[in-house]
Amino acid sequence: MSKQRPVNLDLRTIKMPVTARASILHRISAVVLWVGMAFALIALNLSLSSEESFAGIYGALTGNFFAQFIAWGLLTALGYYSMATLKHVVQDMGHFEELESGKQIAMGVIAAGVILSVLAGIWVWA
Repeated sequence: MSKQRPVNLDLRTIKMPVTARASILHRISAVVLWVGMAFALIALNLSLSSEESFAGIYGALTGNFFAQFIAWGLLTALGYYSMATLKHVVQDMGHFEELESGKQIAMGVIAAGVILSVLAGIWVWA
């Protein structure tokens, strides 16, 4: 079997539809949440152990850029994951299942994720 067919493995030249991008971002946000929960649970455990530990966590979240960046990343992932999960629930109920309406709801989810990310950044760094 020597079929001569073109093989395009250069991912930079493949244009994915917006529905695929929304799905991939949904999966990435789930991984970020799972990994980030390790940091969140450690911080929660420390903050509940004593007053000094709570002050240390509070100080890190108000004065340390790295800790603020992790908090922002978790909030961003949570916001996008929530919006994409709502999209799936709406589609499971039989709405926005056609190609054009599926593209529209996927674009809406990505836009809502960006808006929630900006709001989370304002909340963390303001």
